[in-house]
Amino acid sequence: MPTVLLIGPYRLFFCSSDGNELLHIQIERDDAVAKYGLEPVRLARSQGFRGAELRDIERIVVEHQNALIEAWHDYFGH
Repeated sequence: MPTVLLIGPYRLFFCSSDGNELLHIQIERDDAVAKYGLEPVRLARSQGFRGAELRDIERIVVEHQNALIEAWHDYFGH
């Protein structure tokens, strides 16, 4: 599971098996995990995060959207 970005308590990553799915990033902190689509940025699922924290995470994803998409294409080759 390659880590793309570490920001504060959050690790942004994708799983090696995610290449056949739509562009997305997974975020974890401790036991909490969320998944955001990247085009457009949209919460796909969440477990353990509260609403305010999800809004903070979404701002991080939006701020780094281009770099996350580039990392996806670099890793998966498409």
